[in-house]
Parts: sequence; structure tokens; C-alpha cells
Amino acid sequence: MKKTVFTGLLLTLSMGGYAYADDDDCYVPMSKWQSREAVRSMARDQGWEVRRLKIDDGCYQIKGYDASGREIEAKIDPATLQVVDFEYEGDDDDDDHKKKRRHKDKKYRNNGTNNTAPAAPVSPPDNGLFAPDNQPKVIVK
Repeated sequence: MKKTVFTGLLLTLSMGGYAYADDDDCYVPMSKWQSREAVRSMARDQGWEVRRLKIDDGCYQIKGYDASGREIEAKIDPATLQVVDFEYEGDDDDDDHKKKRRHKDKKYRNNGTNNTAPAAPVSPPDNGLFAPDNQPKVIVK
């Protein structure tokens, strides 16, 4: 009886790892991957500016900015170029102690908002803090 219980417990513990597997990993043979340039082109079509493109968990990972200048991180399926995971950096959702907002839908969706940057550069406030000759004063006690 003890042997059966021990075997069942061992089997349960060894299978437990499968429950924790990420659903945003990509399992695509390298022969089916699209090129990095194709990923960059897809990102441009989405209105994204790519700061960094790397491979993570078998997926392409894009770090950059959306059309409105918000920092983004997206995981892309290397064969289909579909968005597997998408995050806005710095949103109010506190996810793993970093402020990220996770969008777990399998597609990136534009919600119809106007994501264009301002037409002209925005000037800093005229309060003396941003003057070119203004050096910050630091006092260490």
C-alpha cells in the first residue's frame, strides 16, 4: 500500500510542472520561422517603433514604443507573426512587482483610439527647472 501511495505521489509531483508551463511560449521549428525583417515590417505596420528584437521562449520578442509613444513589449509567433503576448510598460496593473498591463488575448487589437504623436514638439514648462544653464543642487547629509 505504501508503495502505491508513494508512486502516485511521485507521479503527481512530476506532472505538476506541466500545469505551470507558460501559454505564451512558442514551439515552432526553426525551418518555419519568418525573418527578423518580416517581424520589423509587421511591427511598422502596427505603428510600433522597435527598440530591441530578440528571441525569448521560442518567440520573437519586441521591445519598443507604440504610435502614441507608450513603451511596449510583445511576443510574436515566429511562423505566423501573430501576437502571443502584449504588455504596456508602466501601466497601473502591478504584475510581478513591475507595473505592466498584460493583454492575454491572442491578437493585438487597436481599440479605435487615435495613436498618433503630437504634431509639434512640446516645450517644457517655463519654471527654471529645465533651463540649459540650470544645474541641480544636491546636499548630502
